[in-house]
Amino acid sequence: MKTPETAPPIHPLRLLGKALLWFVIFNLLAAAVPPDLGQISGYNLLYPGRQRFPFGENPGQSYNLSLFDLNAMFKSLALDGTPKAANEFRILTIGDSAVWGTLLTPGQTLAGNLDARGLALCGKQARVYNLGYPSLSLAKDLILLQQGMSYHPDLIIWLTTLEAFPQDKQLSSPLVANNPARARALISQYGLALNPRDPALVEPGWLDRTIFGQRQALMNWVRLQLLGVLWGATGIDQYYPVRYQPAAVQLSADQSYHALTPANFEPGKLAFDLLPAGYAIAGATPILLVNEPMLISSGANSDLRYNFFYPRWVYDRYRALLAETARARDWQSLDAWNLVPASEFTNSAIHLTPKGEALLADRIAAALPGICR
Repeated sequence: MKTPETAPPIHPLRLLGKALLWFVIFNLLAAAVPPDLGQISGYNLLYPGRQRFPFGENPGQSYNLSLFDLNAMFKSLALDGTPKAANEFRILTIGDSAVWGTLLTPGQTLAGNLDARGLALCGKQARVYNLGYPSLSLAKDLILLQQGMSYHPDLIIWLTTLEAFPQDKQLSSPLVANNPARARALISQYGLALNPRDPALVEPGWLDRTIFGQRQALMNWVRLQLLGVLWGATGIDQYYPVRYQPAAVQLSADQSYHALTPANFEPGKLAFDLLPAGYAIAGATPILLVNEPMLISSGANSDLRYNFFYPRWVYDRYRALLAETARARDWQSLDAWNLVPASEFTNSAIHLTPKGEALLADRIAAALPGICR
């Protein structure tokens, strides 16, 4: 038996070599079988789940951050920690930043407004959860809807607007671009008119799949867990500036829209084929399709444009196409485009004030009993 006096000396180079060997092995394993840390979460265990998806660029003020790990995002939600009761009529709202609730507290969002009303639907108690995310892309909505179906909703309220339809916006949404496998699976499964080899999709290389290559994603996961403590203590999940730039009402005279003009308008440049894919994902679960409110300007060039986003000619054609599509497929839909006065928008032509959000919630709540038929 060797004593400390007779044990061989430790060679630093040999020790370093072993450490490097284990480092390489762990990275090779991570590249071959990427670890799914997103399935591990302190939310709903150590601190309460969030009322909406994590999103934000100033964690020190918002106690929030943006990341692209869908499992981690869903695991951070109160929805994930809320077993569905036998008498619960579960509603999911999906859509863009207007649904997520820019400049609104969780309780002021559409989901918060509807949930606070204690609605009874189809003989059950309605509970409403927010799956909105700040990006205008139908493909993004499909990815979130697909994962959201695992929570057994009874109704989907899908809010959208024309700016979510251009083909060139579908895969460039950061959440879509950084989940290329999910995007390609949707394209293949539903025959979507999107390019699975679009350069907008961020395809990770071998090095990106190693622990070293995933260090930013791993750090984001750690930060999301740590920020949960601050979220739980304060209920704050975004930064609310004292002042912000209000939505534009003095508008450009430009009549083009994503390279489309009145002379060269092609309906195929708008991704209407993604709507039936959403209904296929939902299956037997009903969808209420809502054309969301937008600001209608009365300022300069308002005879040519409704707002910063839309020339009048293209938005009018979009509304007609949307109504025609919904009617032909017998979809339940609601066109709320002009529901909210211009005074009830904040920093964008689609972001509502609390009063504007309450008006929208009133209109949608009135339409919900028709779901139970």
